[in-house]
Amino acid sequence: MSRVSQAQRLRALLEDAIIEGRCSPGSRLDPEALAREYQCSRTPIREALQQLAASGMVRVMPKRGTFVTELSVTELVERFEVMAELEGMCARLSARRITEAELVALREAHEACRLRAEAGDTNGYYYENGIFHQRIYEASHNSFLTQEAARLHATLQPYRRMQLQVRHRLERSFIEHEAVVAAIAAGDEVQAETLLRDHVVIQGERFNDLVASMQSLQQPQRA
Repeated sequence: MSRVSQAQRLRALLEDAIIEGRCSPGSRLDPEALAREYQCSRTPIREALQQLAASGMVRVMPKRGTFVTELSVTELVERFEVMAELEGMCARLSARRITEAELVALREAHEACRLRAEAGDTNGYYYENGIFHQRIYEASHNSFLTQEAARLHATLQPYRRMQLQVRHRLERSFIEHEAVVAAIAAGDEVQAETLLRDHVVIQGERFNDLVASMQSLQQPQRA
C-alpha cells in the first residue's frame, strides 16, 4: 500500500476513534503510540494527523503536541448552518451552470450512493456521499465557493458520518439526494438550493439526534 493511501486509511481510522469516543476531546495523540497501535511507521501517522488538523478534527499545539479538538454542540450546529448555506448556493449555481458531462458525473456519484445504501454500507456511503457533494460544488463553476465548501465539508466529515449511524438516516439521505439531482437536472435553481440546504442543516429531530450522539460520546467508557 502506498504511503498516501495508508495515510488516508489511518485518517479514517483516527476519525472513527475520535467520533466513537475512543480518543476523547482534548486528549493528546501520541504519534509513537499510534504507530505501534496501527503497526506502521510514524510518517503516515504524521500525514494523517496533518490531514485531520487541516479539517479541524485535531489541533497542533507548538511544543505540546497534537490534541483532539473539543467542539460543543453549539459550535457544531453553527458550522452546519454555514455549511447548509454554502451547499445551497452550490446547488443553485449548479442548476444554472452544470454541463451535460458534469450531470452525468453527478448521476454516477448518485448511483454509487444508491449501491452503498442498498447494501446498508454506512462507511461506503459516507465516502461516496463526499464525492456526490463535491460534484455539486464543482458544477457551480465558482472556484472560491467550491474551495470554501470543500474546506468546511472536510471539517464536518466525521460528524456527517455520525449522522449516518442514526437509524434510517442512510435511506433518508439517499432519497434527499434523489430530489436534489432531479432539481439540478431540471434547472430549478430555487428548489435545488432549498433541498440541499435542508439536507445539510441541523434542526428539529436532527438536532436532538446530534445532541444525543454527543452526550453518548461524553459518557465514561466502560471497561
